[in-house]
Amino acid sequence: MTRLFGTDGVRGLANGLITAEVALGLSQAAAVVLGHRRVQDGRRPVAVVARDPRISGHFISAAVEAGLASSGVDVFDAGVLPTPAAAFLVADLDADFGVMISASHNAAPDNGIKFLARGGQKLDDAAEDDIEREMALPRLRPTGADVGRIHRFADAEDRYIIHLLQTLPNRLEGLKVVLDCAHGAASGCSPQVFADAGAEVVVIGAEPDGLNINEGCGSTHLEMLQAAVLKHGADLGVAHDGDADRCLAVDHEGTIVDGDQIMAIMAVAMKSAGQLKDDTLVATVMSNLGLKLALREAGVSIRETGVGDRYVLEAMREGAYSLGGEQSGHVIFSEYATTGDGVLTGLQLAAQVKRTGRSLKELAGIMNKLPQVLINVKGVDKAAAGTNEAVRQAVVDAQAILGETGRVLLRPSGTEPLVRVMVEAADMETAASVAEKLAETVENHLALEPSAKV
Repeated sequence: MTRLFGTDGVRGLANGLITAEVALGLSQAAAVVLGHRRVQDGRRPVAVVARDPRISGHFISAAVEAGLASSGVDVFDAGVLPTPAAAFLVADLDADFGVMISASHNAAPDNGIKFLARGGQKLDDAAEDDIEREMALPRLRPTGADVGRIHRFADAEDRYIIHLLQTLPNRLEGLKVVLDCAHGAASGCSPQVFADAGAEVVVIGAEPDGLNINEGCGSTHLEMLQAAVLKHGADLGVAHDGDADRCLAVDHEGTIVDGDQIMAIMAVAMKSAGQLKDDTLVATVMSNLGLKLALREAGVSIRETGVGDRYVLEAMREGAYSLGGEQSGHVIFSEYATTGDGVLTGLQLAAQVKRTGRSLKELAGIMNKLPQVLINVKGVDKAAAGTNEAVRQAVVDAQAILGETGRVLLRPSGTEPLVRVMVEAADMETAASVAEKLAETVENHLALEPSAKV
């Protein structure tokens, strides 16, 4: 049987994979695994439920809350809020678990259901597997006074905004900031918190109608933000995705500042302030080599993980590290959040611009992004990418050509018969040449038989 949970909860087409029946079954199973099994004093478990504004969130959240309440869980409905807000509220309310209904940066027809454990932590694979197993068992059906209650979490957004403001090292008066909220979950709270912090705020992409989430806007489409920053003469622009767990930025000249550059800025600032645990940043293997070179110069080490914010989070918890993230804009400040928080990241970045009196362009200049070429080699035996001798030798030869100013990475796809060849070098011509030669070797030595490519 195919595993229902993916890399970040259960995600797919609403009324395709994510039906009301699936939402009901998942929540009833989660009520047992995350609620009743972990509550020792006989009380009813408590859960926080939030969603992004896509239209399918209405029926999915109704099914989730029905499943929880019918299984004896008290529900606090937080309405439309970012994923990191849901995580914060689980901890702040001392709830037993949480549910976020969102498909993040996906288009409006998709949706997703992700669960948060006590403290607002993401679930590990074992907990997700337990929920899937529980779905096949008879449902828990309490009666009378033992059924759950559903409460409107009236001050949920206010609690989150107050929390964010309390993280700021300084106020933002004198800064003009353009916010692109992706017509998503941060459309209400992000403009409010930046204004409360003292910034002059220009808002775009903050009129969700349930269908326009991520549509030509937000962190996956930065063109509107770049134009708005130039039009309004802003100091910087901040872009979120649909559930606002990501942040990408734009400097005053309209140049994109990605997650690697944001992490470089914040790592150096936190090291200077004595706030960077072990002078170490946690980042994935896909971060640009320029990040490692810049931080090495600044006396900051990098602990590398596999691709995905869950692996970054695992490494951060293991080492009690204070900062980590991904090139895509998931940035995690462990002192303040249990997951990537795009609003928090944007605030911290703006605060750094204000505190230093330096432009975002100047701050981002600490890191020189190396040219990067990515080639997807399709129709190959991805499992052999790490064991085939010819491919292994080609990687060694490629790395020898690049030396310390470049690197090679082969990544088998998790879902398709393809291998991603990524090469970084001091110049684009070298990166392209090395990548093309390596991709040709992968294709020649790992090609599948025609019947095996399906």
